[in-house]
Amino acid sequence: MIIFLYGDDSYRSREKLNEIVNHYKETHKTGLNLRHFHGQDLDFQDFKNELQTIPMLKEKKLLILSNIFSNQEFKEEFLKNSDKLVKSDEVVVFYEDKEIDCDDSFFKFLRKQAKTQEFPAFNAHQLRNWLKKEFAKHQTEIEPKALDKLIEFVGNNLWQMENEIKKLVNYKSDKRVNEAIASSPPFANARVIEAKDVKLLVKSKIDTDIFKTIDALGLRRKSQALNLLHQHLEKGDSPSYLLTMINYQFRNILEIKDLLERGQPLNRSKLHPFVIKKSYQQAQRFTLDELKKIYRKIFEVDLNIKTGRIDSQTALDLLIAEI
Repeated sequence: MIIFLYGDDSYRSREKLNEIVNHYKETHKTGLNLRHFHGQDLDFQDFKNELQTIPMLKEKKLLILSNIFSNQEFKEEFLKNSDKLVKSDEVVVFYEDKEIDCDDSFFKFLRKQAKTQEFPAFNAHQLRNWLKKEFAKHQTEIEPKALDKLIEFVGNNLWQMENEIKKLVNYKSDKRVNEAIASSPPFANARVIEAKDVKLLVKSKIDTDIFKTIDALGLRRKSQALNLLHQHLEKGDSPSYLLTMINYQFRNILEIKDLLERGQPLNRSKLHPFVIKKSYQQAQRFTLDELKKIYRKIFEVDLNIKTGRIDSQTALDLLIAEI
């Protein structure tokens, strides 16, 4: 039997793979006939020999092949021998967590011959429901505003989302910060995640994504920077938050540039090492005077937005155009 797991959501596809492995281990306690292969370096003959070797204790084999699509030679050999291989009583799982060419002949073969399960990325509604269920598993509720903020910060990255859920749940479990216990159904002892908890604990994906926009600005690619900015807006990122992040990043770049100009060690900035590294790279593309002018311009734009002189989205477009 052949099983094929793939899709943009590697978190859920990995969950399914673990479910298959755990079920196998429960059925076959020894685990002696469970094999993992990494596709890129796998020789087809080694796989074939393993598949055809009589299993120990006459247990069914479970062979897991991860990311085989980068191994062209293996795919070609497998297709040549496919008539015999699909008739095998052993279980072969093809697991792919990388992008796949849907026109690939091996992909088409697996879609037709294997028990296939695709894991596409959640849409907005599915993501919200999934998050509510995950918090419920921890006897924790999350307020609508907090849920919106969590999705704004993390997006569809379920790997990061899992870590953020644990972080928020553990934070609210601490008796020192758990000031109020929800008493309404369905959780008599539920903890409640608030928007302020998300702002305090969750690192926004924009923190790293915004570097791409600043890279484009540093290279004077204004059209690219505008395009990247509009991608954020289309995903639902608020203009005011984007401006805050641009301000934050340019402030870091200015601080690093100033230390460089004065010959001071960069760790005096007390920024995170990752931020120092990225800010150092950015600082090479601007003079100190340019950074000071940009920082003043950001301040002026922010003031104009807060005083109602201009709407935030238009202000962002003008800021990019004038940098």
